[in-house]
Amino acid sequence: STEPVVRALAHTAARYRIPHAHFTDFMASMRADLTVTDYPTYQDLRAYMHGSAAVIGLQMLPVLGTVTDPSEAAPHAAALGVAFQLTNFLRDVGEDLDRGRVYLPADLLAAHGVDRPLLEHSRRTGRRDPRIRAALVAAEALTRTVYREAEPGIAMLDPRVRPCIRTAYVLYGGILDAIAADDYAVLHGRSTVPRRRRAVMAATGAAQVAAARLRHSRPHRSPLPAPHDRIHSPQGTHE
Repeated sequence: STEPVVRALAHTAARYRIPHAHFTDFMASMRADLTVTDYPTYQDLRAYMHGSAAVIGLQMLPVLGTVTDPSEAAPHAAALGVAFQLTNFLRDVGEDLDRGRVYLPADLLAAHGVDRPLLEHSRRTGRRDPRIRAALVAAEALTRTVYREAEPGIAMLDPRVRPCIRTAYVLYGGILDAIAADDYAVLHGRSTVPRRRRAVMAATGAAQVAAARLRHSRPHRSPLPAPHDRIHSPQGTHE
């Protein structure tokens, strides 16, 4: 291809030996978005998120680098991608509903007496329902469980990139805090992390990255090496 973005992607995938399956799995989930608007069970949603979220973490892992065997870090990288997407789903329930989509699994909603018509009624009328709140609390708890699964993987990353991923981890987790602070009113507004906190976290992360790179810099300040130059070469793993 003569398209520069495609060429850059192909070059990166080849250099870092990113498995082709990660890209085909991603495209399969994107195709699903054309026709699938509901997920009956959490297992169904996880199958979708493997391609839409987990593989993003797996694709990034060899580029970021690890201090452990990549196969050890891979499940945590996949979990982080899933945690981020679950956070998006919870934050965007109202907006997704306007587009005809309900990403929260039907079995989780049904356990609290919630279905699509009830969500649509609450969205349309602005009326809150304790059943919906209970379902959203359960979805938040589920998401926090996945964050806990992901967190150990941060320490397995190259020290120079850990602060960036840690910052994303904290800020995305902060969205859950904001949702709870707004009493789970995601059908009636968008919960966000305050701009000042985002700025402070970003600045802190940037300073930590600079310090880490300085500690690990070489005299000639070479760029991050390709995976085959590192102790641990990347290996493709699925979630």
